[in-house]
Amino acid sequence: LDASVDTWSYFYTHLMSIWLNRFYIYSCAAFGIGIWICFQFLAIKAKKQGFATILAEAILSRNLPAEIINMRDYDPDDCLAEEATSKNICVFLVATYTDGQPTENAAWFCKWLEEAVNDFRFGKTYLKGMRYAVFGLGNSVYVDHYNTVGKNIDKWLWMLSASRIMTRAEGDCSVAKSEHGSIEADFDAWKGRFLARLQALRKGKKKPCSGNCKKGKCKSKGKQSKEGSDHEQRVSEQENTEVEDLFETTSEEESGAEEDRSRNSVIDVEDLGKIIGHMKKAKKECELEEEAGKTGPSQQSSGKNEESERREMITPGLRDALTKQGEGRGGCYKHTFYGIESHRCMETTPSLACANKCVFCWRHHTNPVGTEWRWKMDQPEMILREAIENHQNLIKQFKGVPGVRVDRFEEGMVVKHCALSLVGEPIMYPEINTFLKLLHRHNISSFLVTNAQFPVEIRNLEPVTQLYVSVDASTKESLKKIDRPLFKDFWQRFLDSLKALAEKQQRTVYRLTLVKAWNVDELKAYAELVSLGKPDFIEVKGVTYCGESSASNLTMANVPWHEEVVHFVRELADLIPDYDIACEHEHSNCLLIAHKKFKIDGEWCTWIDYDRFQELVQEYENSRGSKTFAAADYVAKTPHWAVFGSRERGFDPLDTRFQRKNKTKDISGC
Repeated sequence: LDASVDTWSYFYTHLMSIWLNRFYIYSCAAFGIGIWICFQFLAIKAKKQGFATILAEAILSRNLPAEIINMRDYDPDDCLAEEATSKNICVFLVATYTDGQPTENAAWFCKWLEEAVNDFRFGKTYLKGMRYAVFGLGNSVYVDHYNTVGKNIDKWLWMLSASRIMTRAEGDCSVAKSEHGSIEADFDAWKGRFLARLQALRKGKKKPCSGNCKKGKCKSKGKQSKEGSDHEQRVSEQENTEVEDLFETTSEEESGAEEDRSRNSVIDVEDLGKIIGHMKKAKKECELEEEAGKTGPSQQSSGKNEESERREMITPGLRDALTKQGEGRGGCYKHTFYGIESHRCMETTPSLACANKCVFCWRHHTNPVGTEWRWKMDQPEMILREAIENHQNLIKQFKGVPGVRVDRFEEGMVVKHCALSLVGEPIMYPEINTFLKLLHRHNISSFLVTNAQFPVEIRNLEPVTQLYVSVDASTKESLKKIDRPLFKDFWQRFLDSLKALAEKQQRTVYRLTLVKAWNVDELKAYAELVSLGKPDFIEVKGVTYCGESSASNLTMANVPWHEEVVHFVRELADLIPDYDIACEHEHSNCLLIAHKKFKIDGEWCTWIDYDRFQELVQEYENSRGSKTFAAADYVAKTPHWAVFGSRERGFDPLDTRFQRKNKTKDISGC
């Protein structure tokens, strides 16, 4: 009995010791598991780099050029599109990290590629002509995220119309589940097939995979190995169910409509005929392309110039999308702030392209995107002529409509102002200065808006009646979050643009768009930016919600009430002693802060003497720029109803105001 008691006491003592020190035991176990996981991922990363070197050496040994590029040093915006027109073959060796995420050096590339796929402005044929192959590295022990990065990159490239030269392959660190016994063996097997494929392409024996393979049946000509065919069939069956609908047509003309349908958007009944027509046309084009492929590639003239190879900026699908986006009802705040006659204001742009993808884009990201001009260019004379014609045709539609005043209808046929802010980045247009001069020669004032990403172009800009810079955020982090700029050095470009604005002698404006819960708490930072750019005016406007968009998570909850905008403006004005609140337009949820130099003899002079401006700009041109002029040379008195604090709150008493039915109080300004 004593022996059994001693034994139990012995075990009891040890069990209690383990229980009392369980925290340390758990910690050691967790630490050990963590070390093992880190080792696994570091091993994968090291193997990825080693595999790239091995593959490059194998390619060089066959007298073919090869270059290893770290994804951290690769700018997809500037370089990836060039691959579509080059003879290069891009091979992506990518590893999957924690929770299915890419490695640190590949994170930006993957993020950019995913956004490009979901961005209307790129179009489904953005990478058409690019040839690629993908080898993913992962560990199948992590079933939910096995080789996620390789699968995504392969899918996204294909969705942008790039062509696989062979099916994606996967290397598995798990020896038990690896197809060839180890990740090294997986790589060697794929490398052999890739080099054979490369030699075949070099000799012109095989046509690259079209990307339209369905249910494992490759449409490419030529014999395929049984191993490659079986593997391709397995992968195709897994992926085609996911992306097949996105590749039914490749016509750029219906990119906008097709993208919308893929996101379960509603199609108007009157648009069904157009959609069916586009599908038939796309199908016919595909058949013609296949016939052309059978007869051989067409011969291109060596003397073909670069301009003829550029893409059209406005495709039919994009034209339809932009046409569907109309205007609202109500007076414009620019009439209240600056004396613009709204019915004589032509809103247009010489460039639909933009270098930002702002979350509040009222065009729902249907316009093209880019950091430089790479499209066919229309001449400024043609743009101005057709813009005026379209403006007049728009005005003509109101002839005979009840409530339309005859005098304003006749005035509206003569354009007096031009707002270059319809969509996109007007300053990207290569002939923007010529276009501005044409406007002024036609006695049309110019209001140009830029997104503060092109400082050199701002400095080179000819005199503008009023130059705007969009200041959508005051810190690097919030600007990246709200504007989603394409430039990597976006913040430096932003600051340089504000400095360039300070050098301008004519009227300059900061335009702040308040997005509730995003950028309304950065008052001190905004004040610092004001001291940097020294604008004449600061427009502060609550963001306008333009409906649900797959390209943005903006909702009505992000729209500030008008009284909230007023509160923000009051606090901002207190931080910038040289400025004060000048005007208000409640209907547009907008206020104007002006430099105190525009308060002459106790009265605000924010309006513009447009006739005087035309005289000054003509003298400037005649003197070839030697006779300059400043903002104070063409000011006009602001009427009492437009001044902040007036009973009208910015609404012109000469106009008729339409109130909403069953609405007791309007505090939103919407």
